[in-house]
This record gives sequence, C-alpha cells and structure tokens, in this order.
Amino acid sequence: VQLVESGGGLVQPGGSLTLSCAASGFYFADYAIVWFRQAPGKEREVVSCLTSSERTTYYADSVKGRFSISSDDAMNTVYLQMNSLKPDDTAIYYCAAVLGVVIAAPDTCRRPDNWGQGTQVTVSS
Repeated sequence: VQLVESGGGLVQPGGSLTLSCAASGFYFADYAIVWFRQAPGKEREVVSCLTSSERTTYYADSVKGRFSISSDDAMNTVYLQMNSLKPDDTAIYYCAAVLGVVIAAPDTCRRPDNWGQGTQVTVSS
C-alpha cells in the first residue's frame, strides 16, 4: 500500500484548503482511508475517515461542519476539503489506511496499517 499526500500550505484564518491522498496497492475489498493530524506538543488525532465499500464517513467534533472527506469512484484519490480554517487546525496532516474496515467510527479508524509521509498545514495571518 502506498499513500502520498499533497495540498498542504499556508492559509489565512477563515480560508480553505484541499488535501489529496493518492492511494494504491490495495488488495482488500474493505478498508478505510483516514486523515490524521498532529500539532506540535499534541497527540495525533483522527480528523476524518472514509470507508471503501459502504462509503461511510466519520468526522472529529472539532472539524464537523467545516471539513469534508470525499474520493473518486475507485478511491484512488481521497480528498479532505477544509473550510473556515482556524489557527488550531495548524498541524501535519497524514493520510493513513486501515484494512478490514466497513463502517467508519472512532474505534475502527484509529489504528492504521499504513501511513503517508504527511503534509504541513499552517493557518496564520
């Protein structure tokens, strides 16, 4: 499995940014693509999760209503649309894969089997 993130950068508060995760090498029918983030001095947290077969989604409370996860039909690319960005959203964002997941939920999405390299998102004026 290979995961490659892109789309990070510097954005002003209130702005928008879209992250992309190019995913390949899956031989399982059921898996989830998860966006994590880790800010300096903080624990890594699940931001959002999308499952391959049922296309269920999960969002952390801190991003609900502002972020949206989506993908192309084959889930070769998974997107994280981030709107109304706040300085607290500043972090390294990682794309990850969890195998064998059918329903997106905090407990099913939080133990990835594979990781991308991460992309920096900075929200600052």
